[in-house]
Amino acid sequence: MATVKALKTVEIMSGNNHNLQEGKNGVKPDGNGRVNGRNGSSSYKSKKNWKDNFYESFEETPLLTAILTVMCYGILVLVGHIREYLRFYSIEQNKGHTEPKIEGFVPLFQSWESFYTRNVYRRIRDCWNRPVASSAGAYIDVVECKSDDHNWSLELTEKKYHVMNFGSYNYLGFSETTGPCADSAEQCVRETSLSVTNSRQELGYTTVHQELDRKVAKFLGVEDAITFPMGFATNSMNMPCLVGKGCLLLSDELNHASLVLGSRLTGSTIRVFKHNNMADLEKKLKAALLEGRPRNHRPWKKILIVVEGVYSMEGSIVRLPEILLLKKKYKAYVYLDEAHSIGALGPHGRGVTDYFGIDPKEVDIMMGTFTKSFGAAGGYLAGSKALIRHFRLHSHSSVYSAAVPPPIAKQVISVIDIISGIDGTKKGIERINQLAWNTQYMRRRLQEMGFIVYGNKDSPVVPFIVFYPTKLASISRKALERGLGVVVVGFPATPVIEGRVRLCMSAAHTKEMLDKTLDILNQLGDELNLKYSRKTPPDFKEDDSLLNKEVRH
Repeated sequence: MATVKALKTVEIMSGNNHNLQEGKNGVKPDGNGRVNGRNGSSSYKSKKNWKDNFYESFEETPLLTAILTVMCYGILVLVGHIREYLRFYSIEQNKGHTEPKIEGFVPLFQSWESFYTRNVYRRIRDCWNRPVASSAGAYIDVVECKSDDHNWSLELTEKKYHVMNFGSYNYLGFSETTGPCADSAEQCVRETSLSVTNSRQELGYTTVHQELDRKVAKFLGVEDAITFPMGFATNSMNMPCLVGKGCLLLSDELNHASLVLGSRLTGSTIRVFKHNNMADLEKKLKAALLEGRPRNHRPWKKILIVVEGVYSMEGSIVRLPEILLLKKKYKAYVYLDEAHSIGALGPHGRGVTDYFGIDPKEVDIMMGTFTKSFGAAGGYLAGSKALIRHFRLHSHSSVYSAAVPPPIAKQVISVIDIISGIDGTKKGIERINQLAWNTQYMRRRLQEMGFIVYGNKDSPVVPFIVFYPTKLASISRKALERGLGVVVVGFPATPVIEGRVRLCMSAAHTKEMLDKTLDILNQLGDELNLKYSRKTPPDFKEDDSLLNKEVRH
C-alpha cells in the first residue's frame, strides 16, 4: 500500500503535462519496434526546442530480404554442421584449434561460439583482421592479407592500401602524429615518464592527473571528475560501487557490452527496456514502484536508469529530456555513458547535455571515454564532489589498476584546451562545426541515393543496412580496393537481419573526401543491389553556416 500511495503522490506532483505513449506524440513506431520521425510533445524547458529538430530513422526491413538473409545464415550453419561431422571422422582435415576431448568432462569452451567462429566468421575474417600501418587519421595505410587455405590462416604481403578512413572513432580529428597535442604528449614523456606503474591510491596520482581531473570537470560543467586508464573498465569496474543487491537497474536494450558486464557485476536486478522507448521505460518504472522486489515486495533500495548518449551500432541519440522527466517523476537515478557523444555533439562539444541545452548537473553520473574524440585512451566519471569522493575511495579501477599514463593525460588536456578555446584559437569550434556538417551531409546524401540509413541526423555514427553476410564481405573488400576503408558489422554483433556498414565521421574529412566516398558507395550500391530504401528522402539539410560559425564560449 505504501508503494501505491507513493506512486500516486509522484504522479500528482509531476502533473500530467506530458505524454510519453507511442503514437500520441507525433511519432510512428516502425516494424522493428523503434521510433521514426520527429519527436513528439514534451514539457521539458531547455535552451532550444529540441523536439522540433530531432530526426531519427529506422526503416523496416523488407520481408523478402529478411527471409533470404535468414536463409543465407541457415545455409552457412547447415554446411558448417556437415563439415564438423566430416572433421569428427577425419574425412576432412581439421585446420582449426578445437578443444581436446577429455573423457568424463563436458566441454570447457562454449561450443556454439567456437562452431560459429570456425564455420561462419572464418570465411570472411579477412574483412576485420587487417593490420593498420599508420595512425588512424583521415587516411590510413592498410596492409594486405592473403590466404591460400580459405582464411584458416592469413599471411601479410608487402602491399599496402592507402585508403580514406571511415572506420575509426576519430570524431574531431585529433588522432595525429603532429601538432600541439602530439607535441604536448612528447614533452610530457621527456619531463616525466611513459607510465606511473602504480594505482591512484599508491603513489600513482601526480600533478598531471590532478590537472586532468580538474580540466574534465570544468569542461563538463560539473563539480568533480575522476579518470581511469581504460574506457571499458570505467563502466564495468565502477558500476558495482553504485548499486548492489536489492537495487533495480533499468538498462536500454542496446547498451554497450561494458555496461552489460558492469550491470551484471553489481548483483542488482536488471530489467531491460526497449531502445529509446519512453513508454516502455515508464511502464517498468511504474511496475517497480507498484510491485517492489520479487517475492517479498519490499521497495527497491534505489533505481538506476542506464543509457548511452550516442549508440554506436544504431547511430541513435538518447532522448535525454524525456529520460530526465521520468527520473524526476519516479525518483530514480540516471547513469549516462557519453563514450560516443562527448566531443562529438553539442555546439561546444560537451556531449548530449550540450546538444539538448540541459544543465549537466541534472544527470547523476556522467561517464565518457577519451578513446574517440580525444584521440587518446581511458575514461572518466563525473558528478558531484560527494559522488567522486566515493569513487576515489571504493573504485576497483582506482585501487587495482595503474593510473592514466602521463603522456595520454597530457594529450587529453591539450584537446580540452583546444575544444574550449583556452589555447586562444578557434580550431576546436571549427572542428566541432565541421564534424556536424559532415555528418548531416553524409546522412542526407546516402538516404537520397536509396540506402537504408539508421539513426539520428546529428549522430557521427552513420550505419546503412546491407543485410546479407555475403554482401558484407563483398562491400568491405571492394571498397578497400577502391580506396575506402569502412567497418562492416554482422551477426552476432547485430540482429541476424540487420548486417550493416558503419561509417564513422570525422572533422578531418574534407568535402572532396565525402564526395569521393559517396561516389564509391553509390557504385557499390548499384553493383551489389544495396539500395533497399522505399522511404521518401528526409527533409533536413546540412547547415552551411556551421562552416564559418562563431560560437561564444
